[in-house]
Amino acid sequence: MKVPFLSLEHVYAELGPQLDAAFRRVMTSGWFVLGAECEAFEREFAAYCGVRHCVGVGNGLEAMALVLRAWDIGPGDEVIVPSNTYIATWLAVSQVGATPVPVEPVEGTYNLDPQRVEDAITARTRAILPVHLYGQPAQMTAIVGLAKASGLRVLEDCAQAQGARYGGLRVGSIGDAGAYSFYPGKNLGAFGDAGAVTTNDDALAARLRSLRNYGSSAKYHNEAKGYNSRLDELQAALLRPRLAVLDEWNTRRARIAARYLEALEGTGLVLPRVAEGAEPVWHLFVVRSADRDGLARRLAQAGIGTMIHYPVAPHLQPAYADLGAAKGAYPLSESIHDTVLSLPMGPHLDSAQVDYVIATLRSA
Repeated sequence: MKVPFLSLEHVYAELGPQLDAAFRRVMTSGWFVLGAECEAFEREFAAYCGVRHCVGVGNGLEAMALVLRAWDIGPGDEVIVPSNTYIATWLAVSQVGATPVPVEPVEGTYNLDPQRVEDAITARTRAILPVHLYGQPAQMTAIVGLAKASGLRVLEDCAQAQGARYGGLRVGSIGDAGAYSFYPGKNLGAFGDAGAVTTNDDALAARLRSLRNYGSSAKYHNEAKGYNSRLDELQAALLRPRLAVLDEWNTRRARIAARYLEALEGTGLVLPRVAEGAEPVWHLFVVRSADRDGLARRLAQAGIGTMIHYPVAPHLQPAYADLGAAKGAYPLSESIHDTVLSLPMGPHLDSAQVDYVIATLRSA
């Protein structure tokens, strides 16, 4: 049996008629940027997340950077970020000229440790940027409480957690703003790059709409040095059918995760732990093994695809050599990056494939 890590062709197999109709709407409209489809998706996604505003942008990295820019965060400022994350979170901070301040995670959930966040706050801290890593919500009640006590903003990186909840609230509605990527492999994925920001802040939404469009709120009048970062009409139209089935597809992921958690207990693998109050959407199902590379090879030999999210911690990337954080600076994150392995996960894995992955892991 072959079990690919992720099979995106199944998206079209299930939603082909709806996606074809969306494509035809855009092609026949003659309008391709900032039109009716983008506006419709923004309304629908805002309602889904339980917020007043959604602002469509070009991708998830730009979603984060635009929010930080809109808050006038820049050189001399610090933003607290996870030490254990994809580098895009750090890059957004760097792109506005601010300094990312890494904080180690809670080991079981891989997300920001609120106690360590509190210890990292300084007079220069302007914002906290928690990541809902692998689709597992961070401990937002504690993080938002710390931010309010210190007069800080909270920007949620929701790139891997479309639809997840914490304390009954959708991620992206708990902090001051939420940044989303709709990269094709996400739970809510486009067919190219795309992103969005969600917020209840009217002034922030208005500024983002200007900044994404060359700093212009009215054609040829530019009130700020803005960017070109717009969710195009075709991607917006194609996202709408996927949004309509997002909860159903997330439920399928949760069923697979439940089977993994039950069947892999006692195998020696370190399994993910769900934080109290969290309702994850299982963008990834990540286990840890001291023999990660050997395990990945054995699974590959059995026809099972895996991936490593992520092999190198951001502070050890050449891009951040300027921070001077040598190996050993963030030992928990380094240990996580050295041992994690992502198993096949997605709404189109069938029962036989899941059984095969479990049986192979147990024998391996």
